[in-house]
Amino acid sequence: MRFRLAARNILITLCFLASTSPALAQQEASSRVVETFQQHLLAVMKEAKLLSVKQRYDRLRPPIEAAFFVPMMLGITTGPYWKTTSPEQKSRLADAFNRKNISTVATLFDGYSGQKFEILADKAAPQNTRLVETRIVNPDGSDVSLDYRVLRIRGQWRIIDVIVDDGISEMSVRRSEFREILKTQGIEGLISTLSNKADELLAE
Repeated sequence: MRFRLAARNILITLCFLASTSPALAQQEASSRVVETFQQHLLAVMKEAKLLSVKQRYDRLRPPIEAAFFVPMMLGITTGPYWKTTSPEQKSRLADAFNRKNISTVATLFDGYSGQKFEILADKAAPQNTRLVETRIVNPDGSDVSLDYRVLRIRGQWRIIDVIVDDGISEMSVRRSEFREILKTQGIEGLISTLSNKADELLAE
């Protein structure tokens, strides 16, 4: 199973601690969105051998779309290009970005062998975000550390970045990749690149 390869490319989950204090109540709310995503992801992992990549994709799309805030992620990764892109292009780019990310998760999480998710900390972070430190516990001891940056947007907590255990954020990696495509091919080139990659993954 290619579970560990998912550390840099996908986006997983958090648990939450219940409390009546305001500070911990905020932590609970900020963690709940990814806890729900975790439950869906784990369920798909357990059935992965019975499902095609496309079926896993279909099962994962709703919880991933609910957990991650794509417009902000694209604003981070495309920089000034996002501000000058038309609404119609933004819509197509968001769809291509979503399809590529979800198909990556569906491809990499192709089985289950006793993994579980653990929350290590939930901390206040810059710019009104929270950083939830978590890890994937593998039965063979090869645990993977993952930190999630979440932000309250329109009354709901959403994930806007994932940081793997080498300290590099997913959005920083994508920004570097997208920069070269945008310089040479523009927004339409990025849309095409993401769409083609999603098609390749879903065809596996």
